[in-house]
Amino acid sequence: MTTNASATSSTAAAGTEGEDLLRDLYADWCQIMETTPDLTMRLFRSIFDEWHQPTVEPEGVLYREDTVGGVPGIWCLPQGADESQVLLYTHGGGFAVGSAASHRKLAAHVAKALGTVSFVLDYRRAPEFQHPAQVEDGVAAFDALVDSGIKPQDITTIGDSAGGNLAIAIALSLKEQGKQGPGHVIAFSPWLDMENKGRTLVTNNDTDALITPELLEGMIAGVLGSTVDPTTPLANPLYADFTGFPKLYITAGSVESLLDNATRLEERAAAAGVDVTLSIGEGQQHVYPFLAGRSALVDEEFAKLAAWHRA
Repeated sequence: MTTNASATSSTAAAGTEGEDLLRDLYADWCQIMETTPDLTMRLFRSIFDEWHQPTVEPEGVLYREDTVGGVPGIWCLPQGADESQVLLYTHGGGFAVGSAASHRKLAAHVAKALGTVSFVLDYRRAPEFQHPAQVEDGVAAFDALVDSGIKPQDITTIGDSAGGNLAIAIALSLKEQGKQGPGHVIAFSPWLDMENKGRTLVTNNDTDALITPELLEGMIAGVLGSTVDPTTPLANPLYADFTGFPKLYITAGSVESLLDNATRLEERAAAAGVDVTLSIGEGQQHVYPFLAGRSALVDEEFAKLAAWHRA
């Protein structure tokens, strides 16, 4: 049951050693994209599979490739974790790039912090597969976990950027279908606005090292095509009805261009009576939890997240 409570915190920038690694990686990608006009989708995806590089390999975690509900992915299995508690992780990358491989270390860090296991989905990507294929894959994996004996309330849908959108949309889709949804939803720097008109796209344009309106425009065209309305709630959760939505935790960096996607989501969820927490990392880039293992700020964030998950 959700409660009519909203908590917002701002994580101080102290102890952000290593943060340049993420910003520099993003800047390098942008330079490649700007200087390679004939960049193929295969090479585009190869570049973004470097996303794991700022993340330290977590100790005491085993990985296993598997297929859940017809969707391939990677299990992250921290030693001593409660295997009845599952994080269903949907990776970011504009629905088109990113993979279970690029996100397994981040998903493992979160699972280790929360004392759970995680399954990172390799859902179908755009433009080969357009909306709602990605949501359908997430729901199929969720249903398969439930069929295997995991209680719905013991599943957390979690993701970053476009994957944060999917973590929310999966829960919304399950609710639409009259099914019991996840007990918790976690969204790191969620990308929700398919209309591409957020205020911080302008105000944070000079501080975000990766996101530009033009980059998002191409991603929107790839996943929605010419047939899906950008205000469709399962594609753009800013238009969704959050009544009865699970407990929700949102992070965002204060200098990223998608900051107001997080703040608008928090406002909309709180207005619907959802128990929602928004944590803003001061001075941080898009999906700053990728600095796991080398940033005291991220350590602090995960400690807060674990306490929230246990409460």
